[in-house]
Amino acid sequence: MEFTRGNLALKEHLSNGKRVFLLEYVRTGYVRFETELELFDFDFFTTHDRNGNQREGIKFFFKREGVQLKVSAENLIYESYTEPTFFEEFSKASATERSGLVTSRVGQGAYRKSILHRWEYQCAVTKFDDPRILIASHIVPWKDSTDKERLDVDNGILLSPTYDALFDRHLITFNEKGKIILSDQIMTDSFLKIGVTGREKLQSVHNGNKAYLRMHQEEFQSAIYK
Repeated sequence: MEFTRGNLALKEHLSNGKRVFLLEYVRTGYVRFETELELFDFDFFTTHDRNGNQREGIKFFFKREGVQLKVSAENLIYESYTEPTFFEEFSKASATERSGLVTSRVGQGAYRKSILHRWEYQCAVTKFDDPRILIASHIVPWKDSTDKERLDVDNGILLSPTYDALFDRHLITFNEKGKIILSDQIMTDSFLKIGVTGREKLQSVHNGNKAYLRMHQEEFQSAIYK
């Protein structure tokens, strides 16, 4: 996809004085006006065209007209190629593997922004709200997800670093009501030293998150018995 025709019109609608409306399909021949939108940001992601061929897509992020968000688009920049782990993987990979690594990174910026928007720019547990620190993670890890699950915002959770590290290693999990469950692999006193009390709860749980949280709980239980 490129910034031509409709994509270009959306990208530049504010500067060109064009208006964007959100309409919801009701039935054949009928739609319902929902709200007016303004472009907030955009990013690129790897997707497939109608023939199943891989291509680079454009994801637009809109906000309701007149609404002031807590963050600016500049705060959401994702430095895809500055992570030491990426350079380490890239330097050791073959030419074919390097192509795959780059492809896997394209779209992580768009995915991160989708998760930031979904969780309203704050940690799902603590409400900490500096996007420079927050980590947008997959509930079911990237390596274990299908292509569809990797792009599914329901498979994402926004956490501050401590909770992300514990969640990623299956040392904590959350039930479908959002209540935290602590692993017995870490002593209660040790959890307390890093500020985890066992009384934490996700600020909200979207319906789509529940199936992914159940899968995370299964891995959490498996880790206990390893």
